[in-house]
Amino acid sequence: MNYQFLLETFFIALSGVPIALLVTVVALFIALPLGFLLALTRINKIPVVHHLAKIYVSFVRGTPIIIQIFIIYSSIPLMLKIIFEKYQIPYDIYKINPIWYAFIVFAFSSTAILIEVFRSALSTIEKGQLEAAYSVGLTTFQAYTRIIIPQALVVALPNICTATVNLIKATSLGYAMSLPEITLKAKVAANVGYNYVEAYLDIFIVYLILCSTVEYLFKRYEKYLSKYKAANA
Repeated sequence: MNYQFLLETFFIALSGVPIALLVTVVALFIALPLGFLLALTRINKIPVVHHLAKIYVSFVRGTPIIIQIFIIYSSIPLMLKIIFEKYQIPYDIYKINPIWYAFIVFAFSSTAILIEVFRSALSTIEKGQLEAAYSVGLTTFQAYTRIIIPQALVVALPNICTATVNLIKATSLGYAMSLPEITLKAKVAANVGYNYVEAYLDIFIVYLILCSTVEYLFKRYEKYLSKYKAANA
């Protein structure tokens, strides 16, 4: 065990944390509202959209995320190349930063997971509460933002925490897109002296610290939202 390399590579791996967090935050920023809206379509059984959302969720659940990465990372450049050539757009699509593909891939995957999270959470809220909100003059938007969503968040938060932690861990697959995140940086450093055991140990420690911190923050926020439990009881 090369302890000097272990220490040096730890900080190299740590330098990939901002990229991993950026991908996570952007993916959640896209996935949270989309997941919530599509969950509403499933609960209200909106024609066509309801079935498309169901197929979408089944597809994501039934395929490994690494396969989704390969499909999206390979197909999008090909489609863009056809479009750019057709309209004679002078741009090299292979110069696109891989982080944009990472945003798409992880938002695509996370949205499907959050659809089911929000669907199960919203199903615990009594429909009578929405009707009561209408009776006192609240709009649908006001009813959801002031009554339905806060209560649903209390139920959904543990699952949102799990989805977020899984998303952070999934960013380790960004190396398949040449994304300079935690795993890729540590593996590149290990290539010089073939110190892969030390590199993987550093990756393990960095993700453990990162995910534990995120779990702690979610628990604090869950405690803050606990005031809505009485309203949901």
